[in-house]
Amino acid sequence: MNDPFEGKEVWFLTGSQGLYGEETLRQVAEQSQAVAAQLGAAGDVPVRVVWKPVLTDADAILRAMLDAGADDGCLGVVAWMHTFSPAKMWIRGLDALRKPLLHLHTQANVELPWADIDMDFMNLNQAAHGDREFGYVQTRLGVARKTVVGHVSSPDVQRRVGTWARAAAGWDAAQHMRLARFGDNMRGVAVTEGDKTEAEIRFGVSVNTWGVNDLVERVESVADADVDALVATYEELYDVVPELRAGAARHESLRYGARQEIGLRSFLAEGGHTAFTTTFEDLGGLRQLPGLAVQRLMAEGYGFGAEGDWKTAVLVRVAKVMGHGLPGGASLMEDYTYDLVPGAERILGAHMLEICPSLTTSRPRLEIHPLGIGDREDPVRLVFDTDPGPALVVAMSDLRDRFRLTANVVTVVNAGHDLPHLPVARAVWEPEPSLATSAEAWLMAGAAHHTVMTTALGREAFEDFAEIAGVELALIDETTTPRGFQRELRWNQVYHRMAQGL
Repeated sequence: MNDPFEGKEVWFLTGSQGLYGEETLRQVAEQSQAVAAQLGAAGDVPVRVVWKPVLTDADAILRAMLDAGADDGCLGVVAWMHTFSPAKMWIRGLDALRKPLLHLHTQANVELPWADIDMDFMNLNQAAHGDREFGYVQTRLGVARKTVVGHVSSPDVQRRVGTWARAAAGWDAAQHMRLARFGDNMRGVAVTEGDKTEAEIRFGVSVNTWGVNDLVERVESVADADVDALVATYEELYDVVPELRAGAARHESLRYGARQEIGLRSFLAEGGHTAFTTTFEDLGGLRQLPGLAVQRLMAEGYGFGAEGDWKTAVLVRVAKVMGHGLPGGASLMEDYTYDLVPGAERILGAHMLEICPSLTTSRPRLEIHPLGIGDREDPVRLVFDTDPGPALVVAMSDLRDRFRLTANVVTVVNAGHDLPHLPVARAVWEPEPSLATSAEAWLMAGAAHHTVMTTALGREAFEDFAEIAGVELALIDETTTPRGFQRELRWNQVYHRMAQGL
């Protein structure tokens, strides 16, 4: 898939007014251009930062906000009140803004020139109270935004702005997402259901179903030469078990897995889809439940949800975009079973086939094993262990009146044991603050058993995304207690219901 940041930018807007004269406004422009340039050069900011002329009146502010909303390349706007910009001027513009907003509370200088300060300096460098004026009107209007405080040279400021830009890119990806469902949800399952119309209203994602046999036609029409080329790629990238190699008894199963990948990629690309689902209960004429194909498409950036779980497919795609270019990866994940040894409790996560190899830096094994459900041939799949390190698991639940994101900060660890009879990719993790508290809070939240696991992103990216999207985020971390978490859920319920209006 294409680089999700290519052609994307954030606009840098600077507030001032005409009261101080042309010379002061010239200095404002020069200094704000320098601040924007420093942000744009920061390695943590993944997109271009585009400086816009200083804004000094309400009409210009409104026009800038409307232009930002109409520009497909603009992910959001960064606003800084360099001098005192009377906030009434911003009311119509903020009300019209339809892109994410970051309020950067900074100033041109790091250290004050104590021996030289005069009133000209004071009039020029007024962000300390100019941004407070701006903060007031944002709060008065109920504008969702992220606020970052500090000098633009600070690595923490650059990191936080970059994280917000990634969240804005995730939001942009959701706004343009087309998701293809092959078949419906697994029968009888509750949490994978959801309101697809509300999802399009809230996130912008278009979720629709195609017949599985539409995909079968693509798979069966794949040219043998294309299969040959892809199988050669498999043998270059993975440790292919002997029984799947050319001339071996089960080589045709690997070739069929390649046909599935090529057919799926063709179908998704032609339809402009960036996410998809499958279900083992509706495979039509497919000879295997797609495993290897799904894993490799996720590694390219596609969102995926198993068993018709389109909400998790949305999260996987958003996490892929937000984490693009960072070490680590993102994948469908499922809390499968527990290791309850006292003092060393942990979770073993996996799925039937479909864990993304972006979670490992090791060389996966390409294997074939029976699958007890789906009533099809044995599917091929990549088998590996997720790399140890910090991670986040996030689920989306439809609570009828709103969507809730539930996130748990976790640490992926080495299993400490061989798993010779577990023929799937997997991850073992220790959840914060403990397995007992984490699981209790997760169950209180009604969070799903399917998640996105990301080893590229921390909590702040999803906090920013939830703020942009206007959805609830229930976070489970080292500070969580069952009693406090229950109170938070109750407060959230009141807030989000009231925020919807009558």
